[in-house]
Amino acid sequence: MSAVVDERRYLIPFRSTLLPQIFCDVLVIGGGVAGMRAAIEAADRGADVIVLTKSPLDRTNTSWAQGGVAGVFEGAADTVEAHVHDTLVAGAGLCDEGVVREVCSAGGAALEEIAAWGMRFDRDGDGTLNAGREGGHSASRVYHAGGDATGVELQRVLTDRVRASEHVRVFLDCFALDMITPSDAEGAPVLGAVTHHPRFGLQMVWAKSTVLASGGAGQVYRETTNPRGATADGIAMAYRAGAAVADMAFVQFHPTVLYVPGAARTLISEAVRGEGAHLLDDAGERFMVGAHDLAELAPRDVVSRAIVARIADQGGGNVWLDCRHMDSFAGRFPGIDAALKRFGLDAARELVPIHPAAHYTVGGVRADLDGRTNVPGLYAVGEASCTGLHGANRLASNSLLEGLVAGARAGAMAADGAGNGSGPPKIVSDIRPSDQGELDLIDVRSSLRSAMWKNVGVERTGAKLRDAVEMLAFWARYTLDKIFDDPEGWEVQNMLLVGSLIARSAAHRDERRGCHWRLDADGPAEPAHHDVWRRGSAEPRAERVRTDGTPGVVVPDRAGVRK
Repeated sequence: MSAVVDERRYLIPFRSTLLPQIFCDVLVIGGGVAGMRAAIEAADRGADVIVLTKSPLDRTNTSWAQGGVAGVFEGAADTVEAHVHDTLVAGAGLCDEGVVREVCSAGGAALEEIAAWGMRFDRDGDGTLNAGREGGHSASRVYHAGGDATGVELQRVLTDRVRASEHVRVFLDCFALDMITPSDAEGAPVLGAVTHHPRFGLQMVWAKSTVLASGGAGQVYRETTNPRGATADGIAMAYRAGAAVADMAFVQFHPTVLYVPGAARTLISEAVRGEGAHLLDDAGERFMVGAHDLAELAPRDVVSRAIVARIADQGGGNVWLDCRHMDSFAGRFPGIDAALKRFGLDAARELVPIHPAAHYTVGGVRADLDGRTNVPGLYAVGEASCTGLHGANRLASNSLLEGLVAGARAGAMAADGAGNGSGPPKIVSDIRPSDQGELDLIDVRSSLRSAMWKNVGVERTGAKLRDAVEMLAFWARYTLDKIFDDPEGWEVQNMLLVGSLIARSAAHRDERRGCHWRLDADGPAEPAHHDVWRRGSAEPRAERVRTDGTPGVVVPDRAGVRK
């Protein structure tokens, strides 16, 4: 990567003493399931909490989630062991087994907790919870709300609980530019964040503990299911602050996204296939039958590759989702039905054009299940983190479960550690204006997303990955050296940084594993390892995959190297 990617510590110049000062015990960056659950737990332990989110709460990845929450209730015919097995299979040998066991074991309790908080899960006529099945699951263990509105309902429940707490303040439309550290030295703790609000301008938010729950990086790709705000800001700012990131090559592509040329991509939930929808090619053939034992319910990476291969064989831009034989599509999936009808499509009567799109960032800031990172005072949870739960490919509906389980644990840890902070130091970020040539910001954003889609997409080769690294380095050289004064510029800088990390990790991994599929590699490389990157390091550090069933709670040593 270009040296400027690793040299830039802060996005903007500032003097901390000249900016408005805000103080709290725990700062949570991100308002989705992981961040809200962390805030609730920290507040319940008496911490003074600020939740900071750059977008309205109805635009989080959580609120956009159509799929459900996976979990196994005590006494169910299904078993935790089966859930663990399915998660490990989907993770393609890269899951840390202890983390998987702890999260899956906590699933039933997490579901019961949010139901007690008022989550309106779908129920059968006799009042029992309706369990659905999604790709990669061997049993029906996915619980939905409103058919395809699980995320909306979960966001409502958590938001209501946060707003009812006297210990939580929510800052909407507030952009976190960078995490504050007293120096650029290795091991320097995170003390909060530099933020920007359209009304109040730049502010210093000082915190004794900071929880990063900012979501993923879907907008780095031209084709994505993610909302406009998923621009990788959290992963980028954590990396600049010295946090280790891991497994960035693994980006999950959702197989079934509405493909209407010129229109924004609309997710069509995995639950549609779980209810019996089929995938057809242009000849009307169910091409997943015979391709995998689970056919349309194979893991997402398998289905996405099969779709891309079939499109390449037959030409065109899409394959088809056949829902015509299903009973009451509109009743079961009212949100998806309404979205389709806005494009003049009726799933009950006609085939729906679909294509894969970037959906979930599997890699992220390396953290244990309590959210602890190699940087003191910084915790990372949810899609922004990499705990080893998802391995090389996330199992459907495990993300909301992870947010509930890991969010609660990180919130508790952050609150308990909030007594260790000290007064704010004086911090000066002195960045000189660049005299290098300029590129059009809109063009850089568009070109970046297109290059990532074409070269670091569903199928990859070493040559294209190396070219992508060089392209991103060129744009970085003339973009990351600049000083911008609005979120549009900061987002592009963050997207360039994280896009470079994804491409660099993918070029490093000369293997086929999970959702990282190298056409020029034979299969999974052994031994399986997490590739862990730090700012200023030209090569990653290999971290062994934990397959011994240990809990996965790994504390960094004084040098910041995970044992």
